[in-house]
Amino acid sequence: MEQALSQAREAEAAGEVPVGAVLVQDGEVIAAGHNASVGAHDPSAHAEILVLREAGRQHTNYRLPGTTLYVTLEPCPMCAGALVQARVERLVYGAADPRAGAAGTVFDIVRSPALNHRLEVEAGVCAEAAAELLRAFFRARRD
Repeated sequence: MEQALSQAREAEAAGEVPVGAVLVQDGEVIAAGHNASVGAHDPSAHAEILVLREAGRQHTNYRLPGTTLYVTLEPCPMCAGALVQARVERLVYGAADPRAGAAGTVFDIVRSPALNHRLEVEAGVCAEAAAELLRAFFRARRD
């Protein structure tokens, strides 16, 4: 999660919402990234999506079984759906998203019995550090 927080800080430095993600397989980081929607002019350029794209390219497969995604903010519905489609095994996230969280807070896409794949979820890892990055970012934007 520390590497995901580092990615979130990079996003903040680039003027992006500070969310970072790291995908791990067999104890090794296979992809890392952060939000880039503003700079890329792309509403789908969330940290999770960018990490899944990179890992898919590296593995020449859109399915990523046996992986764990560490992300600083609970995934939104778009990202949660992509995690299911990629067959990510486990999701570890920091701060809950009370507006759009799709891993149990508002929706529970990643564990929906209606879908053909469900993720193991661990919430709240380094939650305060992740939440403080977001609070400080939005506080600075309001000022």
